[in-house]
Amino acid sequence: MAEAKTSTETPLQKQYNAIKVKYPGALLLFRVGDFYETFGQDAIAASKVLDIVLTKRGNGSASETALAGFPHHSLDTYLPKLVRAGHRVAICDQLEDPKFVKGIVKRGVTELVTPGLSFNDNVLERKQNNFLASVFAGKNAFGVSFLDVSTGEFYAAQGNETYILKLIQGFAPSEIIFSKHGREKFESLFREEYSTFALEDWVYGYDYAYEKLTNQFKTASLKGFGVEDYGEATIAAGAILHYLEETEHKDTSHIASISRIDEDKYVWLDKFTIRNLEIVHSQHDGGVPLIAILDRTVTPMGSRQLRKWMILPLKEKAAIEERLLIVDTLFQDTTLAEKIAEPLKQISDLERLISKVAVNRINPREMLQLKRSLKCINPIKQLLANHPAVSLKKMADQLHPCEFLLDKIERELREDVSINSNQGGLIKEGIDSELDELQKIAFSGKDYLLQIQKREVERTGINSLKISFNKVFGYYLEVSNANKDKVPTDWIRKQTLVNAERYITEELKVYEEKILHAEEKLNVIEQRIFNALIQTAADFIPQIQQDARVLAQLDCLLSFASIAKANKYTRPVIDESLIVDIKSGRHPVIEKQLPVGENYVPNDVYLDSEKQQVMIITGPNMAGKSALLRQTALIVLLAQMGSFVPAEAATIGIVDKIFTRVGASDNLSRGESTFMVEMTETASILNNLSNRSLILMDEIGRGTSTYDGVSIAWAIVEYLHNHKDFKPKTLFATHYHELNQLEEDLTRVKNFNVSVKELGNKIIFMRKLKEGGSEHSFGIHVAQLAGMPNRVVFRANEILQFLEKDKHKNEQRQKIREVPKPTPQMSLFEADPRFKEIEEKLTKIDINTISPVEALLKLNELISTLTKK
Repeated sequence: MAEAKTSTETPLQKQYNAIKVKYPGALLLFRVGDFYETFGQDAIAASKVLDIVLTKRGNGSASETALAGFPHHSLDTYLPKLVRAGHRVAICDQLEDPKFVKGIVKRGVTELVTPGLSFNDNVLERKQNNFLASVFAGKNAFGVSFLDVSTGEFYAAQGNETYILKLIQGFAPSEIIFSKHGREKFESLFREEYSTFALEDWVYGYDYAYEKLTNQFKTASLKGFGVEDYGEATIAAGAILHYLEETEHKDTSHIASISRIDEDKYVWLDKFTIRNLEIVHSQHDGGVPLIAILDRTVTPMGSRQLRKWMILPLKEKAAIEERLLIVDTLFQDTTLAEKIAEPLKQISDLERLISKVAVNRINPREMLQLKRSLKCINPIKQLLANHPAVSLKKMADQLHPCEFLLDKIERELREDVSINSNQGGLIKEGIDSELDELQKIAFSGKDYLLQIQKREVERTGINSLKISFNKVFGYYLEVSNANKDKVPTDWIRKQTLVNAERYITEELKVYEEKILHAEEKLNVIEQRIFNALIQTAADFIPQIQQDARVLAQLDCLLSFASIAKANKYTRPVIDESLIVDIKSGRHPVIEKQLPVGENYVPNDVYLDSEKQQVMIITGPNMAGKSALLRQTALIVLLAQMGSFVPAEAATIGIVDKIFTRVGASDNLSRGESTFMVEMTETASILNNLSNRSLILMDEIGRGTSTYDGVSIAWAIVEYLHNHKDFKPKTLFATHYHELNQLEEDLTRVKNFNVSVKELGNKIIFMRKLKEGGSEHSFGIHVAQLAGMPNRVVFRANEILQFLEKDKHKNEQRQKIREVPKPTPQMSLFEADPRFKEIEEKLTKIDINTISPVEALLKLNELISTLTKK
């Protein structure tokens, strides 16, 4: 079928072309009989993605076109593949029954499925939201909105570019929409990380968006949702509602409200921190993110809720304490926890089930899942209500068992229904008298005929009477010639045979009409009753959505209690102080990955704003500095999510921002070296500080020359310590032992080292944090552990001993002591002029990381230069 019109265009081609032109950029699945067909370029694309046969229609003619199709009942198999391949898919269905239509059947697009808009269970991830995001760039701020149409969750936020990008990274939308005017800017921001789609500029107008939202929520204003004064957020949210209409998603009663993501309520986790701490995704293949350890939820809603809690930790003490109190109750009362978990495990995905009700896409089996889920709510409600804890009683009050709906489904819907509502066998007996009669006719027709036959035999005395059927006359009574005189006058003769006569009766004709159309009528009545059942369920959308939210929260808190019990976590103390005091803290992920029999070595960390604001931590690579930094941040995060923590004890003065600069995260695809990325992330930290910030810096400056690196690291520590407004709590891991000098000059800087034990020429990592700085980096020992050839290791050791002769070391220490004190402009000390030539040589080299192997190579090159001299 040609996508361009031809002189031989058929009525079907005209219809296809008219529909196709309305959906540019979408792959059109065109229903023809029992198949979905694709044509032209769509067919070529579909055949590649779906691995189906590509054929041709009108071969050799002017209207020759590519053709590929699949049976309509395979839609759920093929649609997810097309969407996951990044295609927008327009599903064009027959809007009329071909049996009752003369000529071309009316067709129209019933749904446009995009990566961010789908109800298909095979497209959606069970444990993850499928968010569509909308972004708008205003003059003074950005607006962003997130919608999961499969659950009805709708969020909006407003802030600077950094804040919006952080939210996008955390919510991980499947698709992002924006205005065509900003295409270049937005595509540079998102690169190829997300599927994107540009809308007309007029869609992103404030008045239009405001009207869209108030019409959706049937309110006069947006004050009740907290977005009234957030213009850019309102515009972004309104554009999403427009996009829903444009993609034929017009049943949206389940989208009943919008929630503002209030920056003041949640801990600031920039995009670098979310990535570096591996909260929901690991940076490495086979790596384990934090969520994999924490997620013991038993419902899909709970798992999705947990992800949101992890990227949006709380910073309101009362809200944190409320969660901790429930976790503590469930932790102490394991019997209660087990009793709640039992019915909770039987609850299906209430959020997505009730959303399918709203859009009239729920099938009979899913309606049974809804019933079984509702059955489990009342037992949970009673368990919570009967417990003395006020917080649990509050949750009980928020649960709605929806008895009326539950009883209606129980009363009307059979237990053995098929997945399709048009295959019969849906409705129980006693619901509709006509339906009951039709079911008897359709499923007990033989018995019914025997009853008629028996009754007529008794009435007439014709014992040889029989009822038969043929296509010409339908059902008839056959009487032998010997019994013709016994035939009643109300029988109508239809055919005379040699030895018999055939008759019909009014009763047989009525029955015949019923039995011939019984199945068709039966399906119509069952469909009507089932649709009425869906309408009744739709009246309970708000209550069931509320149930889903409460059960999701309960599921998360149960998961926290279960993890705490299994992994020996303790309840943290949350207060308003500026102290982080962790006793015997452990890394929640690493401790679960250790070999059997090996225990994680715990460590204490203490930070405040008066005596110990900055901890400088030295020690060799592989000794555990990075793990110590990460575990501190994760313990704070867990505490402010409302979870117990992996420590003997922890007092957490509420943290409002967590910044990390850890690991080498090259972005070479954008032409940025590790050092450039490192400095960009560090600049973001220094420009967004607060008094309650927790900062983790690991090996700052290692991506450049030693003198540059020491200078930058030194200056950063001074900046953090001497900031005129804030005293952010900082863990600063470094291999620059020169920084230990800072403890003498800066009152709130303290030196620590991750200890090692030397046995001859070998070292053993103790992984224990001790006071005081480390004297050596043990880089050569680490190289030996990594399997470097002995010849290289021995030579490196020889060079090291030469460089570390007393006079050199004393000169170096003297130079460190003579470092000029910082001026208000924060000027950095310059390199020793005697090494200028070597420094110039090094600065011309693009060193992305200083790994042990690279360090040795560069050292050999340095020795060669010195030898030539």
